[in-house]
Amino acid sequence: QVQLVESGGGSVQAGGSLTLSCSVSGSIFNRSAISYYRQAPGKQREWVATISQSGIINNRNSVKGRFAISRDNAKNTVSLQMVSLKPEDTAVYYCNMRTDRGMDYWGTGTLVTVSS
Repeated sequence: QVQLVESGGGSVQAGGSLTLSCSVSGSIFNRSAISYYRQAPGKQREWVATISQSGIINNRNSVKGRFAISRDNAKNTVSLQMVSLKPEDTAVYYCNMRTDRGMDYWGTGTLVTVSS
């Protein structure tokens, strides 16, 4: 059974840093792209960043230069390093795994709160 478990959320002041981690169980991690999405209060969920099976990275424009996604295929984990955080980054962050067959799996989310 595939499970995605996020960790690393918390509360920081503007300008601070946090690193989120997504740990994936199952044997299909290496064949999957991993993304982070976020959902702010009262808003729709939005895409943040993706790292492909081969390590190709794409980021949302508003986080470029501040967020860095990486993966460790030996540990089945993905990290999202966030620096220079802004109040508008406040959201629940979700880890998503999309397999090479198009199957989607989601974590339960971790809350990031950035105060001004």
